[in-house]
Amino acid sequence: MGAPRATGVGIDIESVSLAYGKTVVLRDVSLSIAPGEFFALLGPSGSGKSTLLRLLAGFNRANAGRVRIGGVDVVELAPWKRDVGMVFQNYALWPHLTVAENVAFGLEERRWPRERIRERVREMLEWVSLVGYDDRRPGQLSGGQQQRVAIARTLAIEPRALLLDEPLSNLDAKLRAATGLELKRLQRRLGITTVFVTHDQQEAMTIADRLAVLDQGVIQQVGTPRELYDTPINRFVAEFVGSINLYAGRVEAGAAGACTVSVEGIGRASVPLERAVAIGAGVGSAVDVAFRPHAVRLAGIEPVGGLVFDAEVRTTEFLGKFVRYEMAVGTLRVVADLPHARFVEALLPGARARFAVSAGEIIVLANPPR
Repeated sequence: MGAPRATGVGIDIESVSLAYGKTVVLRDVSLSIAPGEFFALLGPSGSGKSTLLRLLAGFNRANAGRVRIGGVDVVELAPWKRDVGMVFQNYALWPHLTVAENVAFGLEERRWPRERIRERVREMLEWVSLVGYDDRRPGQLSGGQQQRVAIARTLAIEPRALLLDEPLSNLDAKLRAATGLELKRLQRRLGITTVFVTHDQQEAMTIADRLAVLDQGVIQQVGTPRELYDTPINRFVAEFVGSINLYAGRVEAGAAGACTVSVEGIGRASVPLERAVAIGAGVGSAVDVAFRPHAVRLAGIEPVGGLVFDAEVRTTEFLGKFVRYEMAVGTLRVVADLPHARFVEALLPGARARFAVSAGEIIVLANPPR
């Protein structure tokens, strides 16, 4: 079986700004996407992620900046001249056409020979595992199958890059996870540079090679899923990517390459000095001190330099692999995800216990004025 052309072109966005009247949507955005990369644009509604994707496709026009796809400046090119494929959130399939006719649509517009179109349609339906669905119409397909038809139609024209706008949002949770992994496998086989938009951080973390987190038209951080989760650079990224406990704290004196950060009501912890230095926080500076719920554990042998605190359990939530506890430490709220084990009783609301967080799990962030 032949394959659609694997392109793997790079995408470079340089100092792009876009506004609708006085409403600024993108603010001096610069971003480089590597050839063959599966890249996610992640952010809340109104962050500018869909606007940026549509700008790559040519449906939006920047007020300033440059966009290069495969080294070619496409700012002045119409959408149909950019040689990119876009799959829309609602798939945009023609309801009166069959699956085969939908896949063939772009090829017929390009006046491919009829026999070559038949070969390409058969090839694409094999690639997306829809052999035998040729004569069905979109209304006879599941959401996941419709999505695969839309992808097959887009890939049939051999685009240099694939753009996906909320590609999994119309699917239920179970199908969403399975389809996302299937989409990634297909992208790996093709090697095509792919950019997709989502507001679902779990979806982005599962599928993407790298992500850009946007807020209010500004890129907050770019990195791998692990980098964004383990080392967020500001409060927005820390809170948007995964669950987190985050508190106002202060840098205290330290020595031998470490400094002490304190959170009133919870305690003090010793963290590497470079964590505070990297964010420009000297002794006495206000910082945010954070740790993920999975980093909290019942205290046994107390961690060297970590946080240790007593807490009262307020609520429990059984989530299968772990139990989520919402606890009170004085006036502060702490969330802990403790591993579930058979025949081990969960803590009940009202119970008091001692908990610990190792120093290596503590994140120190700049604390700009609120």
